[in-house]
Amino acid sequence: MLKLSILSGGAAAGVVKGLQQLFESSSSCKVDATFSAVGAMREELLSGKPCDLIILTKAMIDGLIASGHVVKGSNKSLGIVRTGVAIKSGHKPPAIITRDNLFDAFKSAQGIYFPDPDKATAGIHVLSVLKQLGLEKEKSAALRIFPNGATAMAEMAQCQEDHLIGSTQVTEINITPGVELIGMLPKEFELATDYCLGICTNAKEPGLAKTFADMLTSSDAANLRKKIGFEEA
Repeated sequence: MLKLSILSGGAAAGVVKGLQQLFESSSSCKVDATFSAVGAMREELLSGKPCDLIILTKAMIDGLIASGHVVKGSNKSLGIVRTGVAIKSGHKPPAIITRDNLFDAFKSAQGIYFPDPDKATAGIHVLSVLKQLGLEKEKSAALRIFPNGATAMAEMAQCQEDHLIGSTQVTEINITPGVELIGMLPKEFELATDYCLGICTNAKEPGLAKTFADMLTSSDAANLRKKIGFEEA
């Protein structure tokens, strides 16, 4: 059976997995997808890992087009994803509307869950927010960092402690059982990221990559993207 290799930021996992079965059955092709922090996925591609279709931030895809790793003109946007705040399902949500609200929510948390602050879009941003709030050092023992947002959310869902809070891309929150989105970061800390796909220059299955890319970005998949948390670019 043919295989389509995909490297993707975790923010797009819900869309890829949501359409995977339909694509596989209609194309007789197996999807082999890896999801993690966008920086890690970019490094995998540059190191030579086989990849037909890659999904990263728009800025990263533009850079890979410029460097010749992604086919010019193959890039398409999946939509905008905002960075949100989550708690364990069923727990009382703290207020996060204002800067002071967010400060209090993070300060009182026993654990603060978020993705890699070096390679994940949301992780880089969350650490920056903690620094701006003056909490990075004070809450250092409560910081619980994982390779990507989906893993961070899954770990928070399984933790038995109280007063836990997490922050990552809303699409990773929305697809993780046991956690719930309580809102976006306050306006002054807002982060909205355009996630794009592109066909790799060294793709072994460029035709199938285009077929799946068209499916992922199609109007037919608009409701799925919206449900997961994508907004129109």
